[in-house]
Amino acid sequence: MKRIITYGTYDLLHYGHIQMLKRARDLGDYLIVALSTDEFNRIKGKKAYHSYETRKKMLEAIRYVDLVIPENNWEQKKDDVRKYEADIFVIGDDWAGKFDFLMDSCEVIYLARTEGISTSQIKDELRLDQPIEGMDQYPEPH
Repeated sequence: MKRIITYGTYDLLHYGHIQMLKRARDLGDYLIVALSTDEFNRIKGKKAYHSYETRKKMLEAIRYVDLVIPENNWEQKKDDVRKYEADIFVIGDDWAGKFDFLMDSCEVIYLARTEGISTSQIKDELRLDQPIEGMDQYPEPH
């Protein structure tokens, strides 16, 4: 059995996340997702909209994901690869080169991101506080 491991926050779950998880799972037989905890996100200076528990439940509902584990710190990756017997470490290509140190433990693959979608983009667009195009055609609820 070929095991794949990936990491992320997976906040505001979107099509790009699903594509990434599908492509990662297609590389093997068992996909482990290390999900950043709320505490670790604070250390990284990130704030997720959904709590760790909610994000975990959403990931567990995706058919490509076999196991969700907590990501508590930057240093745990090497231990996780060993503990979960991962054959492949997968992450988005915006991290290209950053995890090459894992190559002595497993194969490292940087996948291209899905163009036109990202959590940051969604958050930025929501901050614009603009009416959604086409929504003016519906009457206000009573």
